[in-house]
Amino acid sequence: MKDNMISQKEALIELGKRIKKYWYMLAGSMVFAVVYVVLSLYIPKLIGYGTDKIIDAKKVDFSGLKNVIFTIVICAIVAGIAQWIMGLCNNRITFNVIRDIREEAFAKTQRLPVSYIDSRSSGDIVNNVITDVDQLADGLLMGFSNLFTGVVTIVLTLIFMLQTNWKIALVVILITPVSFFVAGFIAKRTYSMFRKQSEIRGEQTALIDETISGIKVVKAFGQEENTVKRFDEVNDRLCDVNMKATFYSSITNPSTRFVNNLVYAGVTISGGLEAVLTGGITVGGLTCILSYANQYTKPFNEISGVVTELQNAIACSARVFTLINEEPVKDVEKNEDTVLDNISGKVDIENVDFSYVPDKKLIENLNLHVAPGERVAIVGPTGCGKTTIINLLMRFYDVNSGKISVEEKDIRDVTRKSLRNSYGMVLQETWLRNATVAENIAMAKPDASREEIISAAKSSHAHSFIKRLSEGYDTVIGEDGGNLSQGQKQLLCITRVMLALPPMLILDEATSSIDTRTEIRIQRAFNKMMKGRTTFIVAHRLSTIKEADCILVMNAGKIIEQGNHEELLAKKGFYYKLWNS
Repeated sequence: MKDNMISQKEALIELGKRIKKYWYMLAGSMVFAVVYVVLSLYIPKLIGYGTDKIIDAKKVDFSGLKNVIFTIVICAIVAGIAQWIMGLCNNRITFNVIRDIREEAFAKTQRLPVSYIDSRSSGDIVNNVITDVDQLADGLLMGFSNLFTGVVTIVLTLIFMLQTNWKIALVVILITPVSFFVAGFIAKRTYSMFRKQSEIRGEQTALIDETISGIKVVKAFGQEENTVKRFDEVNDRLCDVNMKATFYSSITNPSTRFVNNLVYAGVTISGGLEAVLTGGITVGGLTCILSYANQYTKPFNEISGVVTELQNAIACSARVFTLINEEPVKDVEKNEDTVLDNISGKVDIENVDFSYVPDKKLIENLNLHVAPGERVAIVGPTGCGKTTIINLLMRFYDVNSGKISVEEKDIRDVTRKSLRNSYGMVLQETWLRNATVAENIAMAKPDASREEIISAAKSSHAHSFIKRLSEGYDTVIGEDGGNLSQGQKQLLCITRVMLALPPMLILDEATSSIDTRTEIRIQRAFNKMMKGRTTFIVAHRLSTIKEADCILVMNAGKIIEQGNHEELLAKKGFYYKLWNS
């Protein structure tokens, strides 16, 4: 992700596209911002009028002063209401945009190729969707709340000052560019630091995620101290980048305040000289223009803070939009010819070559023809390509050359959904979500009745342990199975397949975490389930594949032996050695 990170300009364009959707709220925010600023700037003018109503201690125009005070109160109330409505609009825009971006990012993770997910840490992707989007939200809200209001205040204050006294306003205009130059100079240098900060934060999230998920392994091997050292190293780097980013960004405010003081001093000196030497401005007018000078410089301090926050937000948004703009898995258009149906279970693998890394060959010239209802077992040493065949059958990865066909249709020419719906899959790695037992089982068939769920659980021999849970089938299990044993989690995964019973099955070490007694009972259930269904069985325990119609013996990505159990033993080859070992 770091290699193809989009630029700051591209990130702003992407953000603008999503804000554009809520243009009507943005327009409303702008209107109320203008109302708030105009009234806020009109109040100093009224105060100047009020000051001129007081000629001396014995000569005060109380009638005129009363009208001025009444007008000031009305302006203040209306300005307050306008500011409140503007805040509502800004909040709604920000959180709607953030909701849309987060939905886009999460939805994209579901459409990305498995190779993308495999090549990146889950913690970094989680950081993209959660932390980076939160940082973007903070920057957006601050930007909408202060940036636009600040810009409007600066422009309208200049207009009001020009109306009051154009000579003094000219002094302000001449000093102003210095403030913009200082803020821009610092902002350019802080962006790269905030971008680095976001990247290291993702690295830190990934380390925390992998450590917490594997805490038992960490403790079992006594790696607590080394893990803390790894975390401290990443944390120190993050602290260092944070300090640099904060240091440089914190220079912005004092720098702009210095320039602002120059503006105020310039207005005070030029206004005083104008009043004393030429009489071109009254005491009330000078009071008014000094108030404007103060209001004019105030937004520069706010904008400098906003610019700092926006640098962080844009750096985070660049990471999020890089994820969103990743090329999704391309699927064929759905129609009658591209949907697999009426599946008998005929599978053909012809001249297939595949490797995860281009210069490291794995599977070469693989050929296999599976008849409907046939049970195919795949055995071989670790790393020989057994699970890779499953990845290719399910189109988690596409072949480099050759083709895989189901019902004589190249699987690249059919929709992935119809292909994957044709398989029931039980993996060695169990996955359960934070939901009830019944909901976890029903993932395979969302419209299944409670009776169907119970029947599937009885078939997989999971019913007895489920009934012993506190709430039975309505027991909510925690993330990844909570306190269930590995064997119990695997039984629930097997129950899912029992519930759906698709025309083809893939069992990848499906009983690896189950005790021998239960395994024998489940094998009987599997035998019943596999009857008439094409089944691919990957197993290290050779006792689980004796009943297979065809056993493929793989080594170094090639099928080196093929036949049933008795035939392969009679050959006294590689399988014979595996069996006896």
